[in-house]
Amino acid sequence: MFSTVLIANRGEIAVRVCRTLAGLGVRSVAVYTDADAGARHVREADEAVRVDSYLSVPAILAAARETGAEAVHPGYGFLAENADFARACADAGLVFVGPPAAAIEAMGDKIRAKRTVAAAGVPVVPGRMLAGMSDDDLVAAAEEVGYPVLVKPSAGGGGKGMRRVERAADLPAALESARREARGSFGDDTLLVERFVNDPRHIEIQVLADTHGTVVHLGERECSLQRRHQKIIEEAPSPLLSDVDRERMGAAAVEAARSVGYTGAGTVEFIVPGDRPDEFFFMEMNTRLQVEHPVTEEVTGIDLVAQQLRVAAGEPLPFGQSDVDFAGHAVEARVYAEDPAREFLPTGGTVLGLVEPAGDGVRVDSALRTGTVVGSSYDPMLAKVIAWGPDRPAALRRLSNALADTAVLGVGTNVAFLRALLADDDVRAGRLDTGLVERKLPGLTGAEVPDLVFVAAALDELLALQPDGDVVDPWDVPNGWRLGGVAGTPFRLACGDRRVTVRVAGTPDAATVTVDDAEPVRAAARRDGNRLRVTAAGRTTSFRRAQDGDTLWLAAGGHTWAVDEFSLLSGESATAAAGGPVTSPMPGTVLVVKAAVGEAVAAGAPLVVVEAMKMEHTVTAPVDGVLTELHVQAGQQVALNQPLAVVTPPEE
Repeated sequence: MFSTVLIANRGEIAVRVCRTLAGLGVRSVAVYTDADAGARHVREADEAVRVDSYLSVPAILAAARETGAEAVHPGYGFLAENADFARACADAGLVFVGPPAAAIEAMGDKIRAKRTVAAAGVPVVPGRMLAGMSDDDLVAAAEEVGYPVLVKPSAGGGGKGMRRVERAADLPAALESARREARGSFGDDTLLVERFVNDPRHIEIQVLADTHGTVVHLGERECSLQRRHQKIIEEAPSPLLSDVDRERMGAAAVEAARSVGYTGAGTVEFIVPGDRPDEFFFMEMNTRLQVEHPVTEEVTGIDLVAQQLRVAAGEPLPFGQSDVDFAGHAVEARVYAEDPAREFLPTGGTVLGLVEPAGDGVRVDSALRTGTVVGSSYDPMLAKVIAWGPDRPAALRRLSNALADTAVLGVGTNVAFLRALLADDDVRAGRLDTGLVERKLPGLTGAEVPDLVFVAAALDELLALQPDGDVVDPWDVPNGWRLGGVAGTPFRLACGDRRVTVRVAGTPDAATVTVDDAEPVRAAARRDGNRLRVTAAGRTTSFRRAQDGDTLWLAAGGHTWAVDEFSLLSGESATAAAGGPVTSPMPGTVLVVKAAVGEAVAAGAPLVVVEAMKMEHTVTAPVDGVLTELHVQAGQQVALNQPLAVVTPPEE
């Protein structure tokens, strides 16, 4: 085994690799950029080295040499599937903790990969898999396969450049946009066409291979709950497969790995028709550790990172296929810095308070700590919450409860959306397909801010207004008393799309609270550290709280709310109808400015393109008018709700 390993990655995967290295008694070296100087993976590693970029091969190799590392673990993303990086490690005398460069190349090209595994007897989706096909060739291939078809880039993954085409008339435009996106994302606009599988399920097989000829599979993971080809919730085993189907698919995955001389941990991904689970087709192989690897670890008891390291060190796998046992069910949910109610736009900010779940059968792989700054430079995934149970219903229930106990104060997340998805009847029944999330989005993202949140925020502020020590002057008590009786103290609060006036009569431990025109309720509140316990209408709720200037963050049951005060003078007057400031919908970087001061713009015309966490968002003019102010330029960093420009209607 190695004595020192450098981790060429960041975030939760770097923290997770550190954990296994510590368990093996191996010294860990982290790398970090300026944006990550205070990150958790930097603190948890034995040593850390600054680099300009996680993609800088020379900087990472230099850090390895300086710290005496013998091996480099690439995690996932960044350089994990970069064959040139694997070769550069070997040339520098370092062990790359991953497959041979030739295997990365063979599986990195989808056309080559499909032809290779097909020759090994692995079923592939019907289509045409020739290199360098022209648009005319692709049109002919689509006619041959039959509509609907799926247009896919040969290079890369993550759904980029992928287009579903229902009819021949739409194919030319789809090819043009797919080539453009593939060229921009991967530097390669080679495309292929294959049959689109109706009601598809995404099922993948985990494989392990050593350098002594042993290749085994560790069962499957169901990854059908996706949005825009990005996985959200994964589980093992799949509720679809029988034992016979599992063995057939596992054997196919082993043959796919053998066909390219694979070693280490890898994942063979299959698409399965929902109505024909006995029929499966190879999609691609991910030549690295997967984000969702913990669910396999939980049902097999095998530490995949430890096995990666042992294989890279030349050790044989300590087990064969017949030794792999499966126990229970595991489900994983990915926690992202994003706002589902605003079309999943990236969020950001500083983590003011953090609660991560614990207990029997619950695991958290996280990059978070209090004080972490979530910026716009990197992927928005913050953590993964994993739950194990003796059966699927128990695992789902345990995961939902764990998410209810999760709170990230200061940064908006998708936790409430994840709980809503887990509660869906089809999800609970195991009736899954890759289109389920998109079909059900309105019912999963549309929850209104409840009155109780405003009651809690008003009582929290009232607590802050209470005088310290003994009360000498009754006028110091903010109970809303006026000549003629108690009128109540008004609090004007905003959260989400709601603005309300909350009137509180009495004291925090005995109050009558009215939200707008609703019926008054008896309520009480008390603080206990960072907890706020609120009783309203006979029901007690415990909130986690954190104050950030004028914003109060509250969290309960997996929901997080940012509550602000507003003045009657700052009402919504006419900005929607009469133009005014245009603000950034997310923290990020200005990529393009599309209009100039003095230019006439129409409602909906693009003004500025902001990019954050691999997502672009075009900010448009709210009304017809003239661009009278422009506050940003290309390359500038912007914060959430930062003013970008001002559009003034002609009449003004």
